[in-house]
Amino acid sequence: MLPPMTLLGWIHTVLGVLAIASAVICLYRYHFLSVSTRSGKIYLIVTLLVAGSALGIYNQGGFNIAHILAILTLAAAGFGYVMERFKPIGRLSVYAQALGYSSTLLFHMIPAITDFLRRLPVGDPFVDSFTHPLLQGFHLAFLVLFLVGYGWQCTRLRLASQI
Repeated sequence: MLPPMTLLGWIHTVLGVLAIASAVICLYRYHFLSVSTRSGKIYLIVTLLVAGSALGIYNQGGFNIAHILAILTLAAAGFGYVMERFKPIGRLSVYAQALGYSSTLLFHMIPAITDFLRRLPVGDPFVDSFTHPLLQGFHLAFLVLFLVGYGWQCTRLRLASQI
């Protein structure tokens, strides 16, 4: 049995999974997100669609943290793209690009795990509130993973610039 969702909710969810998968592929192959790669381009385009569609979903009673994360995602994606395309701060632009694009992945994971744990299993979800320790543990783990991943990307970028 599947959780009840609107058509927009299902499209949003499927695109979100596609975005996360393309980010993982891009990070595995190239070690950072960039629109110069096919998987990075797919990630950015789908991320924009996911964040945009999130702004149209109001199943929790109105404007909420998910909408704020969608706006932050759009801003971070735009920031990363500007850094990659125009390099306004010279050699440091690539680090800012990694920060912007990596932030979008963090902003994907927070609502993804929240919805998953609050909806499944159907009829008896893992968590019943945003303050549940399991959910907060996942949020903290994603934040730590983001910080470690961004540090790893910066180290790789620094080493690559020394070659």
